[in-house]
Amino acid sequence: MNHKAILEGILFIVGDEGITIKEMANILEISEEDVKNTLLELKKDYESNDRGLRISYLGNTFKLTTKEEHKDYYEKLVTESKTTNLSNAALEVLAVIAYNEPITRLKIDEIRGVNSSQIVRRLLARGFIKICGKEDTIGKPNLYKTTNEFLDYFGLSSKEDLPELIVQEMKENDEGDLYDSTYKETI
Repeated sequence: MNHKAILEGILFIVGDEGITIKEMANILEISEEDVKNTLLELKKDYESNDRGLRISYLGNTFKLTTKEEHKDYYEKLVTESKTTNLSNAALEVLAVIAYNEPITRLKIDEIRGVNSSQIVRRLLARGFIKICGKEDTIGKPNLYKTTNEFLDYFGLSSKEDLPELIVQEMKENDEGDLYDSTYKETI
């Protein structure tokens, strides 16, 4: 089994959250020492000039990050993408935030059922959302809310202009449709 390749995939999947050596050891079912050695091999691979990523140790976790020397290109990507349309996933994340703010990224993920860290970063960079504080729980995760730029982009004068949503509660034994959202737009 190629632990280095699996470890690389794990680092990609965890995104901004990062992962500890202990968590990697549990997932790979190998010792922490073996994880450290595999991580060092992978880190050495990323140190090559022909790679755009690196492995960073931030906030007591390991994560994939971009190289500092390429920062200008990444900033250009974000600023030039302001003229492009928002993806369906980005619109979904914005809706979740707008109707539930202030909200943590983990709560966004829970509502959507998928990891939203990349989308949240892009929405932050575009100015549609901002960090408005920290939740008073373990780890003190960031709380997000929409900005005036969000309102401008969608032609809204305030959050009160958002369409009203009716939340349909599922009964205990009701199987329901997996693709049927609990959020419904009223007309």
